[in-house]
Amino acid sequence: MPHDGQDIPRPAIRIDALLPTTGAALAAVEALVSTATETLRGAVTRDGRVNATALQEHQHAVHALAWLATYGAALRQMQGWAERLEAEGRFGETEALLHQIAFGEYLAQIAGGIPMSQGEAARLADIGLDTQAQRALLTPEVETLLRSGNTDAARRRLVALMRDGDGRATVGATGLDDELEMIRDQFRRFTEDRIVPHAHGWHMRDELIPMEIIEEMAELGVFGLTIPEEFGGLGMSKASMCVVSEELSRGYIGVGSLGTRSEIAAELILCGGTEDQKARWLPAIASGETLPTAVFTEPNTGSDLGSLRTRAVRDGDDYVVTGAKTWITHAARADVMTLLARTDPASDDYKGLSMFLAEKTRGTDAMPFPDDGISGGEIEVLGYRGMKEYELGFDGFRVEGANLLGAQEGQGFKQLMQTFESARIQTAARAIGVAQNAMELGMSYAESRKQFGQPLIAFPRVAGKLAMMAAEIMVARQLTYHSAFEKDAERRCDLEAGMAKLLGARVAWSAADNALQIHGGNGFALEYDISRVLCDARILNIFEGAAEIQAQVIARRLLG
Repeated sequence: MPHDGQDIPRPAIRIDALLPTTGAALAAVEALVSTATETLRGAVTRDGRVNATALQEHQHAVHALAWLATYGAALRQMQGWAERLEAEGRFGETEALLHQIAFGEYLAQIAGGIPMSQGEAARLADIGLDTQAQRALLTPEVETLLRSGNTDAARRRLVALMRDGDGRATVGATGLDDELEMIRDQFRRFTEDRIVPHAHGWHMRDELIPMEIIEEMAELGVFGLTIPEEFGGLGMSKASMCVVSEELSRGYIGVGSLGTRSEIAAELILCGGTEDQKARWLPAIASGETLPTAVFTEPNTGSDLGSLRTRAVRDGDDYVVTGAKTWITHAARADVMTLLARTDPASDDYKGLSMFLAEKTRGTDAMPFPDDGISGGEIEVLGYRGMKEYELGFDGFRVEGANLLGAQEGQGFKQLMQTFESARIQTAARAIGVAQNAMELGMSYAESRKQFGQPLIAFPRVAGKLAMMAAEIMVARQLTYHSAFEKDAERRCDLEAGMAKLLGARVAWSAADNALQIHGGNGFALEYDISRVLCDARILNIFEGAAEIQAQVIARRLLG
C-alpha cells in the first residue's frame, strides 16, 4: 500500500547534523569499551596472563564485555557505511533513519543493559565500571541520540518510506558495489522463483530439498563460489558468499545452508590439504558432483571438541574408525565426510585429533547409510529442515590413508580452526537472510490484516517492530560485510566474524519473534510461513558456536 508519510512528524535530528553527532557518540562508546576491557582485564589476570578459572568465575562480566564490544564494532561499521554513502551522494532519508534509529537504540541498551538473551542483560556495572566511568559515556552527542535517535516519529517515518517500496527488498542502500548487487539480484530472482513457493511445503512435510534444486544451485556456482578458478570454482570473494547466502536463506535457511558444507570442506582442503587432495576433491565439490558433510560433534561434548573420543586406528595403508557422532547435517546424501577423529589414543586433548576426507556412498530413503561400518538415525527437529540431521555410529568404518587431510596426523583441530572465520561469516549472512524473510512476512501481514477499520501497520507499535527489524538487519549486515572484507584482504578476522555471528543470530531471532507477534494467533498456526521462520531462526544461536561460547571466544581475544 503506497503511503507517502506526510502525516508522520519528521524526526528531530537534521540529516546534515546526523553524522557528526553519531561520529562523536561512537568515540564515546569506543572509549567506554577500552575502559571496560582494562577494568575487567585486571579482574581475570593472574601473573600477567588471563586465567581460565578467573574467566569462569567472572563469566557474566566476561560475556557482558563481549556484547559491549560487539555493539561498539557494529556502530563503527554503521558509521563507516553512512560516511561512504554520504561521500557517494547516496545517504538519503531512509539511510539516515536507519542510522539514527540504530544508534539511538544501541546507545540506550549500552547505557541501560544489552540483552544477551531473553532473561540476561549485560550491564556496565556487571563489568565493574563505576558511576564515574558510566557517566563518561553520556556526552552531549550521546544524550542527543538517546533523546532523539530512536523515537516513535523516526520509526513511523521509516515504515512510511518502507511502504513505498516493493515489500520484498533490502531497506536502504547496502553500500556494496555494483557487481555484488548484480549477484544479489540474480539470486533474489532464483529464490523468488524456485525456493519461496516451495519452502514451507518442504518444511511441513520434512522433506529433503529436491535434487533438481541442488543441481540448479550447482549450475549457478553456489558450491564453488569461493573455490579458486584453477580448481574449477568461480574464485569469488567471501563478500559474494555473504550476498548469496543471505538471499538463499531469505527463501529457506535449508537452501542457504547447503553451501555451508561445501564452504567448510573447501576451506579445509585449501588450507590443509595436499596438492593431490586439492586436485581431486575441489573440482568435484565446486561442480556439486560431490556433496560434503561436516562430521565433528559427538554426544556429550558439544563445543568441547578437544574431548572427542571417536578413534581412527591405522590398519595397513588405511584407518579404521570407531565411535559416535551427532548433529550431522545432510549426512545420508553426502558423498564425503570431513571427519574429525582421534589418531593418538594416548592423548586427551585437541593435539591428538586428525581430519579425514572420508568417502561414503550416497544414501537413499530406503537405505540412507549403505556402507559397511556406518549406521545412522534421523534426529527430528523443530526447524532447519530440508537436509535432515543424523546421529552416526562408526564400527570398523574404513577410510583410505590417502584421505588423511594434509597427509599428517595430529593437525585436525588446527585445520578446523582455520575454517571458523569463513563458517561464522557465512552463518551471520544466513541469519541476515532469515531476519529479512521475517521482516517481509511481518510487513506483508501488517499491510493486509485489518483491525478496528485500519491495517495493522497503521498502529505505532506494529510499525515500530518493523522499523527496528529494518535497522537491526542493516547493523548486522554491515558488521557481516566488514568481516567478509577483512577475510578477503587476508587479515585475521576471527573476532569480527564471531561478533557478526553473535549479533546476527540474535537479530534473526528477534525479527522472527516480532514478526510472529504481528501475525497474532495466526502466527502460531503451522500453515503460516512465519511459524517455520521462527523455528529456523532459533538454531542460529546454537550452531557454529553457541552464543555463550561465542561470547567467551570474543572476550578472551579482547582480554588477551
